[in-house]
Amino acid sequence: MTGLILAAPSSGAGKTTVTLAALRALSRKGMAVRGAKSGPDYIDPRFHEAACGQPCPNLDAWAMSPDRLRALAAGDGLLLIEGAMGLFDGAPPDGRGAVADLARLLCLPVVLVVDAGRMAQSVAPLVAGFANHDPEVCIAGILLNNVGSTRHDAMLRRALEPLGIPVLGTLPRDPSLAMPSRHLGLVQAGERPDLDAFLDRAADWIEAGCDLDTLTALAAPLPGTPGMRRVPPPGQRIAVARDAAFAFAYPHLLDDWRAQGAELTFFSPLADDPVPAADLVYLPGGYPELHAGRLAANTRFLDSLRSAAATTPVHGECGGYMVLGQGLTDADGTRHVMAGLLELETSFATRRLHLGYRHLTALGGPFSGRLTAHEFHYATTLAAWGDPLYAATDAEGAALPPMGLRSGQVTGSFAHVIDRA
Repeated sequence: MTGLILAAPSSGAGKTTVTLAALRALSRKGMAVRGAKSGPDYIDPRFHEAACGQPCPNLDAWAMSPDRLRALAAGDGLLLIEGAMGLFDGAPPDGRGAVADLARLLCLPVVLVVDAGRMAQSVAPLVAGFANHDPEVCIAGILLNNVGSTRHDAMLRRALEPLGIPVLGTLPRDPSLAMPSRHLGLVQAGERPDLDAFLDRAADWIEAGCDLDTLTALAAPLPGTPGMRRVPPPGQRIAVARDAAFAFAYPHLLDDWRAQGAELTFFSPLADDPVPAADLVYLPGGYPELHAGRLAANTRFLDSLRSAAATTPVHGECGGYMVLGQGLTDADGTRHVMAGLLELETSFATRRLHLGYRHLTALGGPFSGRLTAHEFHYATTLAAWGDPLYAATDAEGAALPPMGLRSGQVTGSFAHVIDRA
């Protein structure tokens, strides 16, 4: 039970591709290996799972307690944690929740993935700065990405040699390993028919350019597995929407509910499945804006959702919240009629980024007490009427307008709940 963190000086250095390549290469060798993703990310973990066949938890050092982080990190074999943004980047004002916080908490070494495509000798002061910035965060190795030639490789290695930090490999530029993305991140793993072929190419790439034996030898023991507080289930029987439009449910929350005796049933609104009988209907986030026309035409799903709402609590987060509204206008300006269970109109015709951690206090709905959450969407709220669902502050504790809506047993908000505060 060991772990290692793959981090970078900034976003865009290739951490995701490197992590997926290592997971697939090591699993192909028969090694017990798992992935984890730092921060509030729904998309990358599904790629991790495809790469190695093991569940991938989120490890969110801002929103989760230390006990939960240690418990989620625990498991058999080697854990490779993919960092988010830059190693020391976190929430304002002081960077709380950064990958470096995980390194300190879990006492794990860091391999720094450096995009060297546009530098030569300047790589040395960059790496030296990261290595010396915090004595509690150990940069145990370097992976150089986007290396252009053997001459470029030699210049980089020569510049780094005085630092005494092992260069574990140099990875050449390979345009075929570029990962397509859209406004909330990468195109989802389930939408890529070429995914296995891509992962195998990535594994070949890292095997050729990196000493994987030396990389895995850097891993350190993970801490013990303490008990943790779980988020209580919002019902005994929970119907959960799950498909390409509703893919953003945190596995640790679903596991919390199962561990406390809840029964989860999954259904697909995109397949026009009717809502199963349940004590609560949960519509998580995802990409309903990409499927709004199809959802609006799926009358069996919508009629069953409206019928369920007459007797059963219904809750939507982000994308699910928008589907509970009156209408959703897509990026082309076409309005699609939604479930009409909340007095809400949303639009992607004019996009605006809403991003950040949130402290929430529930004013009703399926969750109670104080919660940690994250907001990340481009939708514009054109109109919203009704009682608010949460009192909210941002990561710095500044008061925000109340979030979400509640109308009878129907509730929703743009905030993705992560944990109990």
